[in-house]
Amino acid sequence: MPLETWIETPLAEAVGWTLLHSLWQGAIIAAALGAALLAIRSPRARYAAACLALLLMLGGFGLTWIRVMPESAHSVERIGTPAFPARGAGSGVEPAEARHPGLAAVVPWLAPFWAAGVCIVCVWQLGGWISACRLRRRGVCCAPEHWQKQLARLSARLRLTRPVQLLESCLADTPLVLGHFRPVILMPIGLLTRLPAGQIEAILLHELAHIRRHDYLVNLVQRSVEALLFYHPAVWWISGVIRAERENCCDDVVVAMSGDAHEYAVALAALEQNRWPHNEPAVAATGGNLVKRIHRLLYPKQPNGPWTPLFAAAILLTGVTVTLTAWQVAPADRATSATRNTNAGAPAAAEDSNFMRWLDQDVAYIINAQERAAFEKLASDPERESFIKEFWLRRDATPGAPNEFQQEHYRRISYANERFPTTTGKPGWQTDRGRIYIVYGPPDEIEAHPSGSQRTQYPFVMWMYRHVDGIGDDLLVTFRDRTQTRDYEMEPDPRVVR
Repeated sequence: MPLETWIETPLAEAVGWTLLHSLWQGAIIAAALGAALLAIRSPRARYAAACLALLLMLGGFGLTWIRVMPESAHSVERIGTPAFPARGAGSGVEPAEARHPGLAAVVPWLAPFWAAGVCIVCVWQLGGWISACRLRRRGVCCAPEHWQKQLARLSARLRLTRPVQLLESCLADTPLVLGHFRPVILMPIGLLTRLPAGQIEAILLHELAHIRRHDYLVNLVQRSVEALLFYHPAVWWISGVIRAERENCCDDVVVAMSGDAHEYAVALAALEQNRWPHNEPAVAATGGNLVKRIHRLLYPKQPNGPWTPLFAAAILLTGVTVTLTAWQVAPADRATSATRNTNAGAPAAAEDSNFMRWLDQDVAYIINAQERAAFEKLASDPERESFIKEFWLRRDATPGAPNEFQQEHYRRISYANERFPTTTGKPGWQTDRGRIYIVYGPPDEIEAHPSGSQRTQYPFVMWMYRHVDGIGDDLLVTFRDRTQTRDYEMEPDPRVVR
């Protein structure tokens, strides 16, 4: 049979041993990268370290194959001849078959499975690339002249010399970049008119940053390495780090040039509802973990998450562990796990305090009267924990995936505490602005009057929501600081529940 004939060749044996050696080599590289990421905070440096790690894995694979190939060929030539045992006994140097007689019979069979896997991954990636390329030819039209000029102005600010074409697409669900030599930015049809001009400029800056950094070309090379080393979990983890830090680098460019991290975070959140995750050959503004990106934009000084060293250690210990996508643990998860991990000898009052804090602070604005009454009737901690779990599940639109509602809720609480505290010490979540932000999310438009107006001397701000489910369209909420303590009180509105 042709397969058995190929298995007996030096090439198949060399590939098999190379695959085995690449497991421990990749594990060491991944562990080293995990340790480096603990010490590095700059997204550019983290991105460079991850790219270097991926290239080292590819280089290690190639060098190992070159090193193993002559030995395999030399060994096969002596199979079945009397010189084989004499060589092992006299020279003290044994070929691979003599050192691992049982493994040597299995190793060559790894080659056809690896080749089949590479073909499957390549076909899958080729299909995605073709689908992405078709977007630049189908259902597209030129963007308005105003935005063409704005794009040229932003390109000049980034010192981008290559011409960039801006198109509107009825097939793209999120802004993305296609092409390296003739780059095209595709914007979903109507997006240029739905979002404020400042947010559109921030999105365009993000896409131009991808072009300036040659991310489209790097992404193609990265996916080629993924296809070649598809079997190694470290490759997929390192690729995930590269994609996340790539987006962080572009986010930093946007914030550095626009100076408004909050406005850009609002733009990213608005784009998430149109997210289309299938066009990996393209690079888009909604790439990476959106919750982590928004959290990083709003709280840039917080330390790195704890999952990187743990994951690297797992790869080092197992070498073949299946990777999982790590997401940032929401504050609610930390609070719940804290109650679960409380020592058995801890006072019962501390347990009750944790649950009551969840009821009276964490979900004070989103829990209804029936749920509150049911929770207050519970007598045991397991019942309360089960209630909290079901509470979030009832509000999860995508069961089985990370609870986006819960993550977004705690992001809003963190943002309210950061941006809306009063000078008297009241936390942001207890203020009227914090409550409206937590319940309804970021407003579509903000009009601030820090010096008041002709009719009033008190500072005030107005938030405009184009649409709020259950309330209607064009909701305008006015907050006025009558105490001069940054405690902006909401003016009565019959449509907004206090």
